[in-house]
Amino acid sequence: MSLQDTLNLPNGVAVPKLALGTWMIEDDVVADAVKAAIEIGYRHIDTAQAYENERGVGEGVRTSGVPRDKIFVQTKLAAEIKDYEGAKAAVDKSLETMGLDYVDLFIIHSPQPWEHWGSEDRFFDGNLAAWKALEEAVDAGKIRAIGVSNFQKQDLDNLLDNARIKPMINQVLAHVGNTPFELIDYAKSKGMLVEAYSPIGHGKILENEQIKEIAAKYDVSVPQLCIRYILQQDLLALPKTANPDHMKSNADVDFDISAEDMDTLKAIDAKDYGDASAFPVYSGKS
Repeated sequence: MSLQDTLNLPNGVAVPKLALGTWMIEDDVVADAVKAAIEIGYRHIDTAQAYENERGVGEGVRTSGVPRDKIFVQTKLAAEIKDYEGAKAAVDKSLETMGLDYVDLFIIHSPQPWEHWGSEDRFFDGNLAAWKALEEAVDAGKIRAIGVSNFQKQDLDNLLDNARIKPMINQVLAHVGNTPFELIDYAKSKGMLVEAYSPIGHGKILENEQIKEIAAKYDVSVPQLCIRYILQQDLLALPKTANPDHMKSNADVDFDISAEDMDTLKAIDAKDYGDASAFPVYSGKS
């Protein structure tokens, strides 16, 4: 596959299938990581207000030597912002921090503030209020597309039933050993694209013998097999790395996994996230 291969959002905006994730890459080094990725051929860069590295990501995009309209930049509204005025101000703050006139995709990072992750309150009203601010930013040309992250079916339905602009993408935790097939199918049935973050998982997945065995069969690494698994399901893949060698190998996935091996991979259960289990999205609650 080419790093220029795309899928289309419902409004026709093309999204490169493979993105560079920047979670936990410090602001003072992320510009170099972004520039390296763009030089390799990446055209889809992901960041978030919560990562505290939007400034560096914006610098990397602006100084990459590639025209701005050739790079797809997505960022995320902080999970704590569940009001219209707060979201409106946050959109402008992201643009100012990044030094960009617009972002290609702006998504709500989580249906619940992180401290309420997994609670019964789904913050329906707050998400609609924040969403209204994103809709208006689309109208104003500040954002080309809007979506969500970590939203379950009930959270999606809240927007689908009440919003003027329907969510165009749901970014979810998905990898070999933990793929939310039902949620993915539901989002797709409503016209959304689905983007898989942590496609290589965390912790123990790289040591999983069954996955290693299948990767060896194709003469590829476990990360390459895991990324191909995601792409083969018509999902966008969002591996994160600051290492240019890893960026290159993550993109070197021009092979096909057989239907039989895909079924084997889909049946694997691997949800041990090691130290990352401390983060809400890896906690097993949703």
